[in-house]
Parts: sequence; structure tokens; C-alpha cells
Amino acid sequence: MARYIDEILQPGERVLYSTNAHWIFYVPAILAWIVAIILFAVSRQSDVYSIMILCLFGSGLVALAALYWTVKGWFHRLTTETDVTNLRVVHKIGFIKRRTFEMALDKVESVDVNQTILGRILNYGDVTINGVGEGRETIKTIASPLAFRSSITTR
Repeated sequence: MARYIDEILQPGERVLYSTNAHWIFYVPAILAWIVAIILFAVSRQSDVYSIMILCLFGSGLVALAALYWTVKGWFHRLTTETDVTNLRVVHKIGFIKRRTFEMALDKVESVDVNQTILGRILNYGDVTINGVGEGRETIKTIASPLAFRSSITTR
């Protein structure tokens, strides 16, 4: 699967910076996998048949939820692209239903970064790009938001 940015580059345009959705999208899946493993381990240690069956059933249900969240997070990261070229900022979300945002660099008025404490520790955050006029786009939960902002504002 080719990257979206490679399909839309204009002659003389080159990619300066690329980032993606942060791995924090996997946290619900990671926690669910841990719970599923704990429930499975408890079922193996239990001598009471009803508790063993209940733990195995719970482990299976939680594992299904964990699998769903794993695939959902993976697909989100796979289908999200955020790039800065020497001419514009490009952000694409989705595969079949696609949403894109493009803004020429000379139309960018300001770039705001919003990070929580956990976001600062793990290096992710939301970036809001304000354009001249009424253009405004918030890109949620991207990796390295300060480097992304610097790649837009440094010319």
C-alpha cells in the first residue's frame, strides 16, 4: 500500500517531516491482554471447577476485546498520515472513508501544541494549525508534536 503523500506530491515538492499517530492508541489493548493473561493464569491455578470455567470464559471474552482494540489501534496508525512538505502540511485519516487536510505553509498563521503531563512524558500531543482567515485544524494524539510544529514553523 503506497503512502498517500507519495501519490499527491507536486513536481519539485519534497517531504520534510513525517509523523504518525502515537502508540498510546494501543494502551487499552495492552491492558486488556494483561487482564486476559491474568484470568487465564488464575484458571490454571484454581482447583474449584466453577471458578476455573468462569476465569477461562472471562479470559476468552477479555482476549476478544483485546484483539478488537489491537486491530483497531493498528488500523488507525496504518491509515493515518501526517506530513510536512516544502510547500504544505498534509494530514490524512481513513482508508475507505478518507478525510484529508492540506494547508499551504505560507497560509499557516500559528501552530499550537497541547500536551498533557503523560503526553509530555511519552512525547505525544494534539497540534492545532491555524491558517490565515478561518482555516483551523486539530490533529489529535500525534507522536513528537514539538518536532512537527518546528518542521512547520522553521522555513
